[in-house]
Amino acid sequence: MNEEKNLTPNPSEEVAEVQAEVNEVVENSTVVEKPEAVEPAAEAPAAEPTLEAGSNTPEAPYETETVTSGPLSDIIRVIHKEDLKDDTQLLLEQEVLKYEKSLTNVSQDERIIGKVVAVTDNDILLDIGFKSEGIVSLTEFAEGETPKVGDEIEVFVEQLEDEDGEMVLSKRKADFMRVWQRVKEMFNNNEIVEGKIKSRIKGGMVVDIMGIDAFLPGSQLDVRPVTDFDAYVGKSFEYRIVKLSELRKNIVLSRKTLLAEDLKEKRDELLSNIKVGDVLTGKVKNITDFGVFVDLGGLDGLLHITDLSWGRINHPREVVSLDQEIEVKVIDYDDNKQRVSLGLKQLTPHPWEGIEQRYPVDSIVKGKIVNIANYGVFVELEKGVEGLIHISEISWTKHIKHPSEVFQMGEEVEAKVLAIDTEERKISLGFKQLEPDPWEDIDVTYAVDVICEGTVSNIRPHGFYVTLKDNIDGFVKMEDISWTKKIRHPKEIVKKGDVVTVKVLELSKEERKIILGMKQIEENPWAGADKLYVEGAIVEGEVKKIAAKLVVVKLNNDLEGIIPLSEFPKEQRNNVKDFVNKGDMLQLKVIELDMNESRIVLSRQQAIPQAPTPEKEATPAEKYMSNQVSIGETIDIPQDIINKIAQAEKAASKAKKEEETTVKEAEETPAEIVEEPSEVENKPAENEDKNPEEADENEEEKE
Repeated sequence: MNEEKNLTPNPSEEVAEVQAEVNEVVENSTVVEKPEAVEPAAEAPAAEPTLEAGSNTPEAPYETETVTSGPLSDIIRVIHKEDLKDDTQLLLEQEVLKYEKSLTNVSQDERIIGKVVAVTDNDILLDIGFKSEGIVSLTEFAEGETPKVGDEIEVFVEQLEDEDGEMVLSKRKADFMRVWQRVKEMFNNNEIVEGKIKSRIKGGMVVDIMGIDAFLPGSQLDVRPVTDFDAYVGKSFEYRIVKLSELRKNIVLSRKTLLAEDLKEKRDELLSNIKVGDVLTGKVKNITDFGVFVDLGGLDGLLHITDLSWGRINHPREVVSLDQEIEVKVIDYDDNKQRVSLGLKQLTPHPWEGIEQRYPVDSIVKGKIVNIANYGVFVELEKGVEGLIHISEISWTKHIKHPSEVFQMGEEVEAKVLAIDTEERKISLGFKQLEPDPWEDIDVTYAVDVICEGTVSNIRPHGFYVTLKDNIDGFVKMEDISWTKKIRHPKEIVKKGDVVTVKVLELSKEERKIILGMKQIEENPWAGADKLYVEGAIVEGEVKKIAAKLVVVKLNNDLEGIIPLSEFPKEQRNNVKDFVNKGDMLQLKVIELDMNESRIVLSRQQAIPQAPTPEKEATPAEKYMSNQVSIGETIDIPQDIINKIAQAEKAASKAKKEEETTVKEAEETPAEIVEEPSEVENKPAENEDKNPEEADENEEEKE
């Protein structure tokens, strides 16, 4: 780096002054043209030329003439014009030489001091002691910092001469070079530099140090992970210069290095004194789902979510916030791993102390529902004290599948304290105990064979629930819905909200179970069926349904019977709908009665009177055979006859198989079934003797 240059007086002004003096001498002198041939007087020797007092013209051996006449003849000296020109030239050359010696030796890419000689709208002219002034753009000065004429400023020589012949200077680069020199010294001496974060860029931050932009990587901003980089913008910190590029003029800073050095000292001091039970002050450094990391001053401790509060919390942010200063208690310390476990709730007394006095058994308490599970709801009585209302303790009468049918999160509820286990820290609460138990006198109100009304409250695949008075639920099984109808699902008969009349079939006070029946309200039409529908009897029935393999007819007393297709005349079996319509009254014969299965099998064919059988007409094949001359001779049977015989045999075989299949199905099919029975309908009721609620759960699991 070149040394700074001092300002020198402007040489152009001195030249101008000298030129003015010469001009004045020329104007005030009387110049006599020298004659072409003048002989000097012999008796008068040439006098030495002298200058007037105060004259700056050096003495020289000029040829002069003395004026001897006039009032100033004694002081006037005559100088010839030719001699005067040589003298002036000599004087100018001496002054120029003197000016050039006074010029500053200026070179490009150096810093120098200049003096402001003029300020224009766009530029500032500086005298730097060079043959021409330098120009600095006005944009390099901040608003309100424009210099005045006569001010001295430091500038950097960018170009000695541009395309316009002007010297280009820069104040901004001069400032940068001055600061850069200082930055290099600080880097070499490992000094700490202070700077302000200007903005955030990709990978880190831009920091202003003494007017120069430096780069601070995001990983070097803090010793802990940074989640919000924007929060650091505009703040000033101390840094250490970790990298310097002279070629690219790049500066890389680190704040983490300084913090780590400071934290190491504090950590060593803290580790030497820490012990379990100490109460320390720290700052929340990071918040996660499982807990909070607290900076104890050089050492991080973990405050687990279970040690934040005696009460239930979903996330640590409900209790603490980032950068918050809190007091914590050391509950565990591992010297080898240097791990510290902290507690916040341990600073307050345990809420279970004296719990039996605050919440005695059989007392009514109030709390907020903080959790709903499949087996019940948790009620927070106070921070750190929760009780459980089991699903079985919610209602005396209702069949509740999930507690959410009754309760909601955050709801304020009342409950009764049933039991307290201080060792397990459990409190059992009851909700139904707030009302009297309607099952106490149930045997009086709903004795067996009592007929009552209720509302259909729930429908299941194997039956439905009926809510009676006092919100007591009874269950109607599938087989107790109708005497005669074969029902696939209870919703074919009832829907939710229907008011139905039922009869109490069973009552268990201990099991809190009532079994009801709908069909028992009426008499069983099958009671006298064995006398009306004996095998061989001819009865009349109305066609109710025509299915693929059978026809259902309605008999007297709302009983139903079935006609297998095999029991129709042969010409009608392939398409029964062409011969029988819904609503037709048919004469039928009873061929089977099964009281256990409630089934009546009928026959249409056997009920039709049979006409006398005529002689059997010979088939075309027989007629052809009879016309042959001799049985011993070879018989040539035409192909069309062979085809007809094959078709007839095939049709007969198929009809026989269909008849056998129909008879078999008719024997296995109940009379009430219109279509083919499904596996569920034919399967015996497995849950007849079970609790309806248990059967309901089993049925749902199967589904």
